[in-house]
Amino acid sequence: MDWPTRVDAALALQQALRTQVHLCDEPELPRTVAGVDGGFVDNGATVRAAAVLLRLPDLQPVAQAVAYVPVRFPYVPSLLSFREAPAIIAALEQLGQRPDLVICDGQGLAHPRRFGLACHLGVYCDLPTIGCAKTRLIGQHEPLGNERGACTALMHEGEQLGWVLRTRSGVKPVYVSPGHRVSLARAANLVMACTTRYRLPEPTRLAHQVASGKTVSVPSDKQNSQ
Repeated sequence: MDWPTRVDAALALQQALRTQVHLCDEPELPRTVAGVDGGFVDNGATVRAAAVLLRLPDLQPVAQAVAYVPVRFPYVPSLLSFREAPAIIAALEQLGQRPDLVICDGQGLAHPRRFGLACHLGVYCDLPTIGCAKTRLIGQHEPLGNERGACTALMHEGEQLGWVLRTRSGVKPVYVSPGHRVSLARAANLVMACTTRYRLPEPTRLAHQVASGKTVSVPSDKQNSQ
């Protein structure tokens, strides 16, 4: 993809690509899942993106990769994929194994133009993707129960875009929305299947660690960087 560097071109691309999003489940449950996240180094001039591949259902890390790509797009809240996605895609390509599912620290359908980072990654890579964000970008919801697994619909303009999900009792919820090739109905269940004792699902929790310069314990021959 020739990534745009202007806001008007990025908006136009989002509008064009959103029609390619498919919210339908794969016939088989995923056996591997990759978490992805991006951070910034060089005083914000470079994206350091991480991808960590885990085995399902035991969530054992099996590979990790890091990619560095110069930032070529300004900071615009609803256009973050144009800053981070090129590096995240590069990290995914270095894993050495194509994941069955990708969970990203960002939005999927729960986006003003229904095309957040998870949608962009899913359409570009043709992979099932889910957005699991720490904060809400748009939408409203009913009160949420305090227990682990409590879930309520995230609504915007009369349309359900995702779920508000309590992954751990007594902690703030996460905001889950499908990106591509995952149904709205299954998205929250898949995130819960990837969650242990922490607020964040293991794939994105570990990816955040790696994107922050740390490492996770995976086979040494699977660790890559660029």
